[in-house]
Amino acid sequence: MQIYLDYNATAPPAPGVVDAVCRVLRDTPGNPSSIHAPGQKARAVLDDARRSVADLIGARASDLVLTGSGTEADNLAIRGAVDALNTGNRRRLITTVIEHEAVLATCAAMEARGWRITRLPVDRSGIVAPAALDAALNEEPDAGLVSVMHANNEVGTLQPIAELAALARAHGAWFHTDAVQTVGKVPVSVDALGVDMLSLSGHKFGGPKGTGALWVRRGLRLLAQQTGGKQERSRRAGTENVAGLAGLGVAASYAHATLQSVAPAVAARRDRLERGLLDGVPGTHVNGAVESRVPNTTNISFDGVEAELLLIALDLEGIAVSTGSACSSGTLEPSHVLTAMGLSASRARTSLRFSLGADTTDADIATVIARVPALVDKLRRLSQTAASIGNRPSVGAKK
Repeated sequence: MQIYLDYNATAPPAPGVVDAVCRVLRDTPGNPSSIHAPGQKARAVLDDARRSVADLIGARASDLVLTGSGTEADNLAIRGAVDALNTGNRRRLITTVIEHEAVLATCAAMEARGWRITRLPVDRSGIVAPAALDAALNEEPDAGLVSVMHANNEVGTLQPIAELAALARAHGAWFHTDAVQTVGKVPVSVDALGVDMLSLSGHKFGGPKGTGALWVRRGLRLLAQQTGGKQERSRRAGTENVAGLAGLGVAASYAHATLQSVAPAVAARRDRLERGLLDGVPGTHVNGAVESRVPNTTNISFDGVEAELLLIALDLEGIAVSTGSACSSGTLEPSHVLTAMGLSASRARTSLRFSLGADTTDADIATVIARVPALVDKLRRLSQTAASIGNRPSVGAKK
């Protein structure tokens, strides 16, 4: 039986999501932009989904742009803001060194267009110091946009977004947060955070893949990045994925109703897993903040073991985990998040991310705690043997 501990990559569908998607595909063929009855039925499905997502983040439904992913939402936020600000003298973008590739790559693209980029460092826990942002804003008064993720996808560290956003606002800069890893896991309120834009992704909290949203503070001028029709109040052209977004709405409603009860239970299992691995496997370390993090995530390094090899060994045992962002899988480079936190490249390459969800059971945790020590021990012995063989002189070599 598969034990799935990779919820930060994708969460399994929440109850009712698959049924909702299938029902809309079957019964709602209309285009939501059409004025006839079938089209207006599809429009009603979108309206319901929009309200459900808005309720989850404490927002007005009309301020949401429904998108095809969290990556699209990040791109729309950054590129749309840059284009809106492009005619003024604020042509600096401030972000951090540990953002998801959706933000880092987009910032790099804006840099190629002539925008100046400031990338803030983080401490050993992965937290951005508000003083660092304040200093950057004072030194660089041309900042137009600040983008800092709410929680890191690899280590789960939560950022002091409300404080950071207040600093940006005091200096006249807009503030965007990538909340892909927090919405549906911890309470999120756009007003409490004080941000101007917030991105989310459906499949991170039980919605379908290929769905997301960007919340935009009312009155903020954001330029669309797709040309075409007038969908999403002229902020995102293209016919909406009605069936997928219906599933997003169901997932949002479920998360809103269950968050207060699910999050503490998930955190308790995460802590049990973490303690079990640290106690059962010598040479293990938790990476990132222990207190200020989302309740479902732990990132652990195993000294002397390549994380990719341990991941494969666990997969063969029916246990699915990750070495970090699913969007970066296959790269030979160590995690940019862990190295930015001050970890050596060698330690970064020994680190695995375990991310839990509502369906994770006590039995799952017990099984992982029981199996990991033997796998780590075996891989360490194999590594030592390989190193020993590699150090032997070749036949005929001079001594």
